[in-house]
Amino acid sequence: MANRDEIFEAIKEHLVGRGIEASKVSETADLQSDLGLDSLDTVEMTVGLEERFDIEIPDAELEGVQTVNDAVELIEKKVAVGT
Repeated sequence: MANRDEIFEAIKEHLVGRGIEASKVSETADLQSDLGLDSLDTVEMTVGLEERFDIEIPDAELEGVQTVNDAVELIEKKVAVGT
């Protein structure tokens, strides 16, 4: 089972791969205003994380995700219940 640090590193790795400076990626960073992600970027990140952790994240659950920490917590919950 993936732990919090592993999930954060996976998100950070994805964002850095998209050209975002590693130093900007923190748990408190806002995905839109701090990191410049648009809805397509968020979907691409989600798909990558779903594949990596073998989970499924419905679009409705993404609506409340605004910060990196929100994304970490959502994935952590999904991994814990195995869906």
